[in-house]
Amino acid sequence: MVSPPSDALPAVLQPDRVALLVGLSFFLGLAFEGFYTASRSSRPGGIRTFPLLAVTGAVLYALEATHLVPFTVGLVVLGAWMHAHYRTEVGRQGPESEPPDGIMVPLCNVIAFTLGPVALTQPTWFAIGVTVLTVLLLRAREKLHTLAHKIPSGEILTLVQFLTLTGIVLPLLPREPVVTVTSLTPFQVWLAVVVVCAISYASYLMRRFVSPAKSVFFAAVLGGMYSSTATTVVLSRSMRSEPASLDEMQSGVVLATAIMYVRVGLVVAIFNPPLALALAPWLAGLSLLGCGMAAGILGRRSRRHDGQPDAVVHPQNPLELGTALVFALLFIVVSVVTTWIVRRFGMVGAYGVAAVVGVTDIDPFVLSVAHGGIAGLDLRASGVAILIATSSNNLLKAGYVFAFAGRRAAWRPLIGLGVLAAAGLAAALVA
Repeated sequence: MVSPPSDALPAVLQPDRVALLVGLSFFLGLAFEGFYTASRSSRPGGIRTFPLLAVTGAVLYALEATHLVPFTVGLVVLGAWMHAHYRTEVGRQGPESEPPDGIMVPLCNVIAFTLGPVALTQPTWFAIGVTVLTVLLLRAREKLHTLAHKIPSGEILTLVQFLTLTGIVLPLLPREPVVTVTSLTPFQVWLAVVVVCAISYASYLMRRFVSPAKSVFFAAVLGGMYSSTATTVVLSRSMRSEPASLDEMQSGVVLATAIMYVRVGLVVAIFNPPLALALAPWLAGLSLLGCGMAAGILGRRSRRHDGQPDAVVHPQNPLELGTALVFALLFIVVSVVTTWIVRRFGMVGAYGVAAVVGVTDIDPFVLSVAHGGIAGLDLRASGVAILIATSSNNLLKAGYVFAFAGRRAAWRPLIGLGVLAAAGLAAALVA
């Protein structure tokens, strides 16, 4: 490649780009000094050093932008300077000295130096984004370290496995049916697993690390997005052991089911927007009805609450690979069985399957319907089948409440779940 002529070099240093460079490097230096202002030892970098480094990097880049020889030499000199400084500082460390900063300070100096060519050649949003991200990571160091210590190593490994199967395995799966018993493709099956697990995992993380530890409200809302059935079981068991929070837990059972309709609508919308649009009025109405009954139960609470801790829901990590594989198998089995029943018995068979699967896990059935994995179901029949499945699932949860909470504590949520089940069946009749 031929180097640009010398009279064209000044064109690289456009005034607006130079102004952007100076402003960003000044901001980076200001944040750097503000973060280390309470430190007793000096560190290379700051409100004067970073602008000088950024301008130096820009000038060296502009001198020879083809092979970057001057810029590379400057980067090597900067690295040698940082190395000599840290050798000196580490040699002065005493028993009362502050611990070394690690690699953060050298990286900030390198970023300030490379900000020169970045601001000159890259889009404005990229240069600003690099600077802002550097400042955020610098100022949030303590919070990030605290978060890292709070997350168990097992969950990090599980997330790595999930990302591997999502980013590497999913794109490699066939997008054509491999068997004749169902129209679902391996790509569709695993994509459904990814979507459901991702929704559940977001709720799982918020429930574990964000929501208040003593809030039944958050447990119900986030539990409904994760699994309303599991949340119902946990809250029902707590009704006997923690009678002081009985009203909140009764309300939480109904609220978790109300949120379940939101989850169902979200899952359907991802894979079948027309079906989601047809179901939206019914799911929204059922969700609002559930929220209203939950608020009514909570509004009638007595003054028995004495500050005892509320129920704590500890759901299983939904990114466990074993759980994901079981879900994928259920998804395929439900699709195959329902397709066979529909072909043999028609719509009545499909509705019967919807009622039966409601007493287990409705997600595989809902996904099979939304994905078109059940041959012979039109838009209306698909919506009716999903409404029947949710109503059947509500009856299952009512049974759990009665079994775990007892007759005296269960009557309010039993009424709420019964009303929601009846309203869902009524909606299925008129949908």
